[in-house]
Amino acid sequence: MALALTEEHLALADSVRGWAGHTAPPAAIRAGLTAEDHGAATYRDQLRAGLAAQGLLGLHLPEALGGQGYGLPELAVATEELGFALFPGAFLPTVLASAVVASAATDAADAADTGVLESLVKGMAAGTLTAAVALAPGITAVSAPDGLVLDGSCSPVLGAGLADLLVLPVDMGRGGGVEASGAGTESWVAVDAADLDISPLDSLDETRPIARVSASELRVPSGRVLAGLPAGLVRSLAATLFGAEACGIADWAVHTAAEYAKIRHQFGRPIGQFQGVKHRCAWMLTAAEQAAAAVWDAARSVQEDAADAAGRDFATGVAATVAVDAAVKCTGDCIQVLGGIGYTWEHDAHLYYRRALSLRALLGGSGVWAAEVARLALDGATRPMRVELPAEAETVRTQVRDELAGIAAAPPAEHAKRLAEGGWVAPHMPRPWGRDASPLEQLVIAEELQSAGLRPPGLGIGAWVVPALIQYGTAEQQQRFLPATLSGETVWCQLFSEPGAGSDLASLSTRAERVNGEGEEGGGWRLTGQKVWTSLAAHASWAICVARTDPGAPKHDGITYFLVDMKDSGVTVRPLREMTGDALFNEVFLDGVFVPDDRVVGEVNNGWRVARTTLANERVSLSQSWTFGCGAADLLEVLRGLAEAPDAAVLERAGHLVCEGHAIDLLGLRATLKRLSGTEPGATGSVRKLLGMGYAQRVAEECWALTGADGAVAGTRWSRAILFTRALTIGGGTTDVQLNIIGERILGLPRDPAPGA
Repeated sequence: MALALTEEHLALADSVRGWAGHTAPPAAIRAGLTAEDHGAATYRDQLRAGLAAQGLLGLHLPEALGGQGYGLPELAVATEELGFALFPGAFLPTVLASAVVASAATDAADAADTGVLESLVKGMAAGTLTAAVALAPGITAVSAPDGLVLDGSCSPVLGAGLADLLVLPVDMGRGGGVEASGAGTESWVAVDAADLDISPLDSLDETRPIARVSASELRVPSGRVLAGLPAGLVRSLAATLFGAEACGIADWAVHTAAEYAKIRHQFGRPIGQFQGVKHRCAWMLTAAEQAAAAVWDAARSVQEDAADAAGRDFATGVAATVAVDAAVKCTGDCIQVLGGIGYTWEHDAHLYYRRALSLRALLGGSGVWAAEVARLALDGATRPMRVELPAEAETVRTQVRDELAGIAAAPPAEHAKRLAEGGWVAPHMPRPWGRDASPLEQLVIAEELQSAGLRPPGLGIGAWVVPALIQYGTAEQQQRFLPATLSGETVWCQLFSEPGAGSDLASLSTRAERVNGEGEEGGGWRLTGQKVWTSLAAHASWAICVARTDPGAPKHDGITYFLVDMKDSGVTVRPLREMTGDALFNEVFLDGVFVPDDRVVGEVNNGWRVARTTLANERVSLSQSWTFGCGAADLLEVLRGLAEAPDAAVLERAGHLVCEGHAIDLLGLRATLKRLSGTEPGATGSVRKLLGMGYAQRVAEECWALTGADGAVAGTRWSRAILFTRALTIGGGTTDVQLNIIGERILGLPRDPAPGA
């Protein structure tokens, strides 16, 4: 759930978490709640110096400005961990202010102004100045000789009561004035707190102060006007850093809820064994994963894409929409899992909930950000899912390009066979069926196949069969089936699900009875039973099938994995008409179908292990393609085609869907980058599959709703899609089963009890 991907970022996160836990443990934070100054002196006298000594206040700043020379991604990692610790005081507003002022100092045209601003940044990095940034409007400005005159107030301002310096937005609407280059009417100033009227307000977040900030005919010299700021940068920085802290809060909530669910017993067993609790915790994890992906991308966009303001605003808008809501959801759900103890003042859960709510309020609410993301997306703003490959990729690329050029030059009819023979279809597989390609090589191969205009054959179910045969098949089985499968000549179907064994596949009842001395190959098995929900059964020439060979064995034992010839006279295929009116699925009846011994994959009675290889590959395949024509691009197409411009409510709903889709895409990108860096993808695959299936449904529902009364007409694109997508949360492992998998395998919650237990 962490923002960190690389080893360096993981080490930074671990270091910050350890330091924060030692420096500001829960007991110390609690002591600040009851102190007369609410911990202000502790922050100024102890915590601020510690943050500076650790380099955390200047982590993102250039060394010339007293910083550590890193950037916003590193600051986001540290901010997340301080959020996990519920670190009190003014770290967040101070680093936000220093990032803003540093940007203005870099772009300031006047050397004297640059010196003034640089001095402020150095003070914040050194811990001698604490700062805050007002995000709410309310202060107006008019021109004056050598500066501005400010009047008005803004509220609430996070950390203002601790601040020595305030960064304030000013409205130049009462007459011309100083204008930032390229920034339109957006102007910001850096003002000493001593020159302002700061009135403390009761803070919902008990660990950090807020205040109203007022100015009355306050003169601000030109050197304190942040005239070099790009338009929208302050909001983007705030969205990223607030989002990073929200990720830490969400992470704490997931961890706390899951650990409590493992040890709290009710009705004779741990509450984490109950599906209601298990699924709640799993949904919390998915929200936290999306938040981390969105904030990670936002930090990259601000740092890397200075020339693409629309892309930056899109990415940071997604973070503001997804991450803070995730913190609110996860902390609220954490309290629910904790039950009565979570509602007490003594437990820390309400402190995290309060902070999450405060972040949401101060940032402006996710609905506003979502609507803005929708507007940006309609105007064409986006963030490409690209992977910057290291320099060593070029050596691989040269060799790959040369080999693929030879295939591309061959007649098109030979492409599929030659790609299969060269291991290009499944390059991650071992030779000779693949190329033993590392994650880096796989990415290069994918890019070069596209550049060469070569499209590997679509294997369908065959993509799930290949790994099972490579790992468990005999040499004869591999030679017989793999070449034609990899070239796309052999079409497969999967005879797994049964009327009484869908997601609970181990409960299958199709039986395989031993037959001795029959057929050209000698002994074998006769399969009898019914399979259902089988795609491509009417077109496939072969099937993978699991059947029970030992009825007396425990549930997951006594199952064997077979290869079935779909042309056998004992195989009957009957199409199933679905709710769409189509018949993509089929029932398959096996009536004494003979399968010789040489078509048993793996050991007899040990087919469950082989089946799990197939199922695991199914989930990877599905997680890579999950919209089925019901994605963000399709939603935007519908919005652009409306007779009237979408109203605010439609934009907000659409924006939430665009944000969610972008976060799901980012999960896939992050999984790829984790593999490249050698770290474990963790929960990403299961989370992405779970989120993707439901996402396509929600997009279909919104697009259908936007068609108005025409939604009552059958056969239209969206009346069909709203029916079709109901299958997506069922196929490949239902949503409910996926939640169990996430809860048990990733969060470590206790498994469901065995029947009769």
